[in-house]
Amino acid sequence: MERKIEELSPKKRSIIDFIHRFWRDMGYPPTIRDIVAGCGLSSTSVADYNLNILERQGYIRRHREVARGIELVPRPTPGRLLQVPLIGQIAAGEPIPVPDADTWDSSASSETLEVTEDLTRGRQGVYALRVKGSSMVDALINDGDIVLMQYVSVVENGEMAAVWLKAEKEVTLKKVYVEPGRIRLQPANRGVKPIYVAPDNVEVQGRVVAVIRQLA
Repeated sequence: MERKIEELSPKKRSIIDFIHRFWRDMGYPPTIRDIVAGCGLSSTSVADYNLNILERQGYIRRHREVARGIELVPRPTPGRLLQVPLIGQIAAGEPIPVPDADTWDSSASSETLEVTEDLTRGRQGVYALRVKGSSMVDALINDGDIVLMQYVSVVENGEMAAVWLKAEKEVTLKKVYVEPGRIRLQPANRGVKPIYVAPDNVEVQGRVVAVIRQLA
């Protein structure tokens, strides 16, 4: 039987809506304390109780081994299927070498990935990359997952992007922060250190617009 968001209580619906907005605005999941503050709940135990129910009902997944391990389960939505180029892999860890910037020319890819239209949401210049490494696990991007990217050359502070390091001829997947005299490439993993690079050594090749998780 298909799940309907309207069947949820107002409290649980507000939690689902808050998680969705937080993901959209921040690019990573909220903590339980974020949910308490954002939904006006009385305590973390109330939030945890409702999250456990939402998990049992199949609205969310909880990954308790990571700090921000709350994931919305996609609801089936009709839409036509699109073909996007799958142009290689990207490191969510230490940068990995690739031959040259032409690697990111999506028109040169012979492999494609079939996705539903709701994942691209009408964006142009969308391509796919397979993730290698674990530096973005706190954003629920794991080794072997696929990220859908929109080709852009500029991103906002804190957006997750594919970044080409010109001198090293390497590419990495990180959150991008512009700081005085340098660029900070920030992982979403407390065990991995950020990478600091000169602004003229960085070329943004796209931002993350969706993640296709490979479930064990």
